[in-house]
Amino acid sequence: MTEPDEGGAPGGEPIRVLIVDDHELIRRSLALALAAEPDIDVVGEASDGQEAVELADRLMPDVALMDVRMPRQDGIEATKGIRASVPSTRIIMLTVSDEEEDLFEAIKAGATGYLLKDVQINDVPAAVRGVHEGQSLINPAMAAKLITEFANMSRKEAERPPQLPVPRLTEREMEVLRLVAKGMNNREIAKQLFISENTVKNHVRNILDKLQLHSRMEAVVYAVRERMLEIT
Repeated sequence: MTEPDEGGAPGGEPIRVLIVDDHELIRRSLALALAAEPDIDVVGEASDGQEAVELADRLMPDVALMDVRMPRQDGIEATKGIRASVPSTRIIMLTVSDEEEDLFEAIKAGATGYLLKDVQINDVPAAVRGVHEGQSLINPAMAAKLITEFANMSRKEAERPPQLPVPRLTEREMEVLRLVAKGMNNREIAKQLFISENTVKNHVRNILDKLQLHSRMEAVVYAVRERMLEIT
């Protein structure tokens, strides 16, 4: 199984980034901001989702910055394609949209982070590093919307029999997963549970291994769907 949603690049190698946006000016701005960072290497650029999937398969980036609205193939479908062919790639959706449907579809597709395009360009390198290190990059306002969608999904799924067998998580792993669902990062979870960040990372890694998934948000979606986790 591909190394799940935790950990850094082996041997201190630069983080390999693919930029995907149909606006050349946005691609150039992102590339310039990231190229100035010694630990980040922009390995490719794509102007639509179809090209993004093809490049990701060839270049195997660590992180992809992905626009949602693009011609030929949108960012949601491209994210699904990249996660299927290069599951180790972590994807940040970068968009003008803060609609609940876009957010939820992006997470279901396998995105690890979701940033609005009004983010300060100087904040993008830190976002890339955070996602590469295993954080789920969603601001508090979006986390609240995501939790609402999870709650709606939980109610809709209540009539469906759970799929068996459901992997068993320890009590502590379930505590960590509940806090992940609230949009907390590793540092916040560690403070809440009075444990170290490394311990949190280990718990998240164990959760993903047990569920055979690659991202924290995928784990939350799975847990809600299988009624392991109740969100009200």
